[in-house]
Amino acid sequence: MGRLDAHDQAALVKTGELTPADLVDAAILRIEHLDAALNVMTFKDYDRARARARATDMRGAMAGVPWLLKDGLDYPGMPNRSGSRSKRDAAPGTIEFPFTRAFDDAGLIPLGKTNAPEFGLLPTTEPLLYGAARNPWSLDRSPGGSSGGAAAAVASGMVPVAHAADGGGSIRIPASCCGLVGLKPGRGANVRARDPHVLEDLLACDVLLSRSVRDVSWAYATAAGGIDMPVAPVARRLRVAVIADTLDGAAPSPQVAAVLRQAADLCASLGHDVVAAPLPADGPGVAACFRTLWRYLARDAVAHVVSRMGEAAAEAALEPWTRDLARHGETLGTADLEGALGQICAASDAFARFFTQYDIVLSPVLRHPALAIGDLAPDRSFEHIMERMFDYVSYTPLQNLTGLPALSLPLYLGADGVPIGSMFTAARGQEALLLELAFELEAALPWKHRWPAHSIGTEVPR
Repeated sequence: MGRLDAHDQAALVKTGELTPADLVDAAILRIEHLDAALNVMTFKDYDRARARARATDMRGAMAGVPWLLKDGLDYPGMPNRSGSRSKRDAAPGTIEFPFTRAFDDAGLIPLGKTNAPEFGLLPTTEPLLYGAARNPWSLDRSPGGSSGGAAAAVASGMVPVAHAADGGGSIRIPASCCGLVGLKPGRGANVRARDPHVLEDLLACDVLLSRSVRDVSWAYATAAGGIDMPVAPVARRLRVAVIADTLDGAAPSPQVAAVLRQAADLCASLGHDVVAAPLPADGPGVAACFRTLWRYLARDAVAHVVSRMGEAAAEAALEPWTRDLARHGETLGTADLEGALGQICAASDAFARFFTQYDIVLSPVLRHPALAIGDLAPDRSFEHIMERMFDYVSYTPLQNLTGLPALSLPLYLGADGVPIGSMFTAARGQEALLLELAFELEAALPWKHRWPAHSIGTEVPR
């Protein structure tokens, strides 16, 4: 049953073929078999999951379907360590936000939490607290980040859906690396998942990763407060602008460029009007803006740890990358923040005008295929990570800064057999259009049969 998406697993419960306890026990079996290689799980809550499965009232749309939460998300009864040694001894949580309550009400049963980098500050998942999560397509490659553990869990078939959060690409990046459907809702499109925070409210959003468009469409509708969800392919033909270069004007790597051409050709073959277009905004300025805000986030995270632990203990507990990025942020002044906010406004206005001419932007998710484990390890030199990270993550921050919705789809594999996602972006409020296009592309080029080497599709017989 691990080969089934959330909808099909829920159907087994609704027809009485299986019970919620059956689904939960099977998922635990899969996790225990696969996690030794993938290092996904950071907290296992199996006893409570089994108790919840026995007690479920069967009324939710996804009653009995197992899922996993990302480390960094607050949830009652589970510790939130945020991938950090500074929170190694975090107590079980007591906070329930509307986001997780919506999925509880829908009948999903959480089994635990997944691996994530310290405070979500890297696009790979190699925290010193837990060790590296591994890509089920190739164990020497990263599943991406910061929702890398979630992506590896879903891609391998441990669970059909898992929570992911995105402040600079952290839904779309692991979706690209692991061959999943990854929707980043637009700003304010989902109910609250965390405490109010100016920069996180500006940049971050939450949804569930899955292998199927219908699961992600349902999850988006649920997290948006129970709106009607798209269920069918787009009816009209769309104007698709292909933007190939990064924010800094660099071309994508050859494997990524090849996938972009294939995705553009697929859209054209379906009758969409596909044309190349330049980035309408100041790309280097937008990239600099993101680097500025990322330093602010690190500085804020470190300040909280120092206030709780003291300077010496915080220095010992925090990862070198986090400490160094925060120190780099200490040089920022009000003029830097004012300039960053100005870039956000200018880019948002530019794209509002751009979307009067086009319906969709097609671009890469990442400049390079999934990186090797260790390439962005948090104890590498600050200079190496700064250069490599912002070169790697040079497409996805745009949508976080401008509040646009975007979607990574697993249309193609790279030449080495590891997925490379294709990113589609739409105007504010056009999540439904993205999902309708995704339904069409999924039907035209199905990926349901594709399973990584380390997965339920190849290793575990249930």
